[in-house]
Amino acid sequence: MSTDGLSGPEDCNCLAVRQAARHITQFYDRFLAPTGLRTTQFSILAKLRRLGPMTINALAADMVMDRTTLGRNILPLQRDGLIAVETGKRDRRSKTLRLTDSGAARFQAATKGWVQAQRQLEAAFGAKRTAEMRALLHTVAATDLGSNAIGAKDAVLGSG
Repeated sequence: MSTDGLSGPEDCNCLAVRQAARHITQFYDRFLAPTGLRTTQFSILAKLRRLGPMTINALAADMVMDRTTLGRNILPLQRDGLIAVETGKRDRRSKTLRLTDSGAARFQAATKGWVQAQRQLEAAFGAKRTAEMRALLHTVAATDLGSNAIGAKDAVLGSG
């Protein structure tokens, strides 16, 4: 792909998405702080509440997160008794995550802050733009970029 239409790194899609993600995450974290949860932890509890017990691998895939990053995020949740990590029933090598009663209660308490963050974000950008942004981001997350990434190494190395 030619870089003729790009003026420089400030046009980087990845950087723009990551900066926006960090900005929004910090915003939500402020609303969740009174409950002792961070945005990623809240999201883990939300997934387990909505989908029920899941293996670590299934949850990582559902959250578009690598397993080691998920592992670091579940440690404080497990330590605080908000989730239980159990040996898989079908495969003894797998680990299944389950929301505990304490986790459900903490999630419920944190939901109030999350709702406030949702409302303020929507007030800042408008309901229509916020819904469009969310739809676009869901589409991006669901898009298979792997087949296009194969040629990326060759393009960078100049051998493609």
